[in-house]
Order: sequence, then C-alpha cells, then structure tokens
Amino acid sequence: PLVNIELNLWDGGTCHLLCVCQSITFSVAFTVFLCGRGKRNKPGVETADTPDSALSGNWGNKPANSPKGHPPDADGHSSVTDLANSLTGDMVMLSPGSEDDDGEGPVSEKLGRIQFSIGYSFQNTTLTVKVLKGQDLPAKDFSGTSDPFVKIYLLPDKKHKLETKVKRKNLNPHWNETFLFEGFPYEKVRERTLYLQVLDYDRFSRNDPIGEVSIPLNKVELGQLKTFWKELKPCSDGSGRRGDLLVSLCYNPTANTITVNIIKARHLKAMDIGGTSDPYVKVWLMHKDKRVEKKKTPVIKRCLNPVFNESFPFDVPAHVLRETTIIITVMDKDRLSRNDVIGKIYLSWKSGPAEVKHWKDMLARPRTNVAQWHALKA
Repeated sequence: PLVNIELNLWDGGTCHLLCVCQSITFSVAFTVFLCGRGKRNKPGVETADTPDSALSGNWGNKPANSPKGHPPDADGHSSVTDLANSLTGDMVMLSPGSEDDDGEGPVSEKLGRIQFSIGYSFQNTTLTVKVLKGQDLPAKDFSGTSDPFVKIYLLPDKKHKLETKVKRKNLNPHWNETFLFEGFPYEKVRERTLYLQVLDYDRFSRNDPIGEVSIPLNKVELGQLKTFWKELKPCSDGSGRRGDLLVSLCYNPTANTITVNIIKARHLKAMDIGGTSDPYVKVWLMHKDKRVEKKKTPVIKRCLNPVFNESFPFDVPAHVLRETTIIITVMDKDRLSRNDVIGKIYLSWKSGPAEVKHWKDMLARPRTNVAQWHALKA
C-alpha cells in the first residue's frame, strides 16, 4: 500500500522507487545471511573453563541459577556488574604489583602508619611514651580486618617490653595509652632507641607482625612532649618478609567458575637448615567460615623461586561471591616433621587493598586471566 501511494503522488518515479526498495531488500537479506553464518561459527567460550566436577559443599538455600547461556534472573542475584560496581573506591588502593611487573625486587606492601608522642621529665627522671593511634593498617585476617596492638621496647633491651590493649577488628585503631619509664637518668635515655612493633593478635596461633618503627632518642629534643607520625616498615627480624606469589584469576559468569592459576613465586623464605625450602601451594575455597574445597600443587624440591603453572577451577555461584574467600597458602614440605607455612594470601572483595584490587579486576574482566603479584603474609 505504501508503494501504491507513492506512485499516485509522484508519477514517473516508479522505476526509481522500485529499485530502491529492491536494493534495500537485497541489502537486508544479505546482512542477515552474514550474521547467521557468523553466529554459527562463533566458538562457545563460556564452556571452556567449566570444571570437571561440581562442588560438594552446600552453598545454602539460594535461588537456582539460570541455565547456561541464558540471562540471569530478574532478582539481581546473578548480576556481576552490580557486584563489581558495589566495591567502593575507598576500599581499593593501587596494587604493589601486576601482571606487567617483571621486576625482580620484592613487592613493597603498604603497612600503614602510627602516631605516638615522646617526652622526658628531668624533675622526675621519667620518660613518657604515648601510643596514640594507627592508620591504614593492612588486613591480616581473612575476614578483611586485623586485631592490632603495639609492643614498646627501649633497645638494646629486649627483655623488658610494654604492650597496648588489642583493638578488635580495626584497621584505624585509637589506643591513646601512656607508658612511663620511671627512674631513668637522661644520660641513659639518650643511649636508647625507642622501638614500636605493631602486631595482629591471633588467639590460636602466633601473632602476625604488621610493621615497626624505631627512633634513636639522642636525635629527639625530649624536653617537651613531641608527637610524630611514622610510616610502618617491614620487621627487621625478617618475620614480615616471606616472599611473593604470582597468581592469576579468571571468572566465568556463565559457567559460574573462578579459575585460580598458581604461576610462580620469588624470594621465598628459607625454612630448612640448608638455607632452602621445598615449596608447594594449597588453595582453599571458603564460603563464609566454612571450607568448601581444596586443591594443591606438586612439591618443588629445594627452590626459593619455584615455577608451578598449575590451574584450579572452582565452582562459585554468583549469589555467593560476596561471602567467598580464596585462601592461598605456600607450604614447605618436610618429610620428618610437620610441614611449615611460608606465607598466605586471602583473596576476596573485603581483604587487604592489593587483594581487593585483584578481586575487583577479576570481576570487571570476565573470562580473562588477570594476574598480579602478592606479598605473602604470616
């Protein structure tokens, strides 16, 4: 009917109009033909990372996932984009290393800083040390936080120490505690070095060192109480330096899998008497505080810079991503005694800054192997 009206209004343009219509019809048909061929020949990338076996763990009573290849349910549980956007910018700090980092130096992890005051009373021969607060401390627990406290020494004396109270689940703690070293002649005070060590309290195992600050008292004017902000440094006894691990993560939202690739490690801490280690890596998938599945690499004998290149797929439904943590532990194999822990990494949306960045990058780039160096923690 449209063509008939055109003919009545513009007589003499019939042939031209019919040619245009035929050209449009042919172009549309040819385009549909090409698109159909392209779709049939496109490989199914979504199924490439599907694991051989499903998880045996119970993920709780959640809505069923949409079938493979179909869009997620309208309730939003499967929306990975919303989850990635919900990771606020203030939780993410630039990572100390990435997949483009080919340097051989150790990863320089941000350890936060501490505020304290020092003063000396000549009348009472008393040194006063006030531990005020900490800021931007790293998370040492897989729950994404720490339980920090401070040890105070006057070096070279290590036998006598004072401690602050533990601040539970706090990365910006306020201690506001005052410590008095009474009956301390000024000449002796100037020979000492104030040493503050920040640790993460662990009820069931050894406390994890976070960092340290030292300041020679002969370089401080002690007549008045002075306040300092100091950046925490790795502990000089080596307890804070355990090596680095290169890990890649790949999230497949269609198959509901996270593939963890343990690539290589560098500068691992020597755990054996001979000055070396026999490292291997354990990978635990955690849902909240429950262990769901474990994978591990082979042991590399007598090597502090091992190359593993082992890939482990885990089944992770989208609705449990917020409660999911991947714990990676580098171990030293010992034939005659218990295996030693060299260091750990906790990967989740609420871990430390470097770990959160890696998790966010994984969600933002689905079906892509996102690699990053991580400093091992105690």
